[in-house]
Order: sequence, then C-alpha cells, then structure tokens
Amino acid sequence: MISYAECEFIIPTSHSLKEKRAVLQRMLTRTKQKFNISISEIDHQDKWQRTRIAIVCVASSSDASDRELTHAINYLESNPEWERTEMIREHL
Repeated sequence: MISYAECEFIIPTSHSLKEKRAVLQRMLTRTKQKFNISISEIDHQDKWQRTRIAIVCVASSSDASDRELTHAINYLESNPEWERTEMIREHL
C-alpha cells in the first residue's frame, strides 16, 4: 500500500534562501535516515520562508505505511524552526 502526504511549512526565522535551504536539507536528510520514506520539496523553492514537501511511504499493508508516514510527519512537526500550516494525506 502507498501513503502520501503534502505538508506546507513556514520558516519564520529564515531571512534568505540559504537559511531556508539549511533548515530544509537538514530535516529532509534526517527524516530519510530515520524513517522508511521518500521525501522532497515540491513547491515554493524560490520563497525564503515557505516550503511544501511531499512524503511517500510504500509498505505491505495500509496500516504499516500509514503508521510510518504518521511518525515521519510527527518528527517533522517537532522541529521548532518551522511550523506546519497545511497538510493533505492520501492512501493509494
């Protein structure tokens, strides 16, 4: 089964694209290492305080993929450097 989520985050302390990318790359790398997911920035690449990321998990059951996706989202939300403003979840 496949679970998919799009999350939009605001990075209020970022004052340049360089600062945004430092926060974003750190979180994307750590999340990939910690969870069995694929993750990438999919929108707002040219905005310095905003990002939209997509997260996908593939597992043998919908419960397993949903659980892994939930853990990854909770981990992303725990970062004090940004705050989630929007989220879309789907199961394929």
